Amino acid sequence: MTAGRCELCGRADVRTTRHHLIPRRTHRLKRIRKRFGRDDRLGRILHICRPCHSHIHAVLGEKELAEVYNSREALLEQPDIATFVDWIAGKPPGFRPQIRRPRR
Repeated sequence: MTAGRCELCGRADVRTTRHHLIPRRTHRLKRIRKRFGRDDRLGRILHICRPCHSHIHAVLGEKELAEVYNSREALLEQPDIATFVDWIAGKPPGFRPQIRRPRR
């Protein structure tokens, strides 16, 4: 974790984590290997705050992230993510909301 600006919500002076846009667990899947080269699979990373990171994984599964939401723009087009990002963008750097995980 490093301090910086979240690449999703834009909040400054927050601790950021690396979010792999193509989750590492999906790298071995044949359809992912065919679609994305090694450098692309390893290099698609966003530095985002923990609340944004937790919310992404609460809303989307890894296969869905790898196949559909594998860019910043695609994540921001997803309605649940967009609503959350708009909401948290105005919160102070230390703010950490409770994330309610949906039942799967």
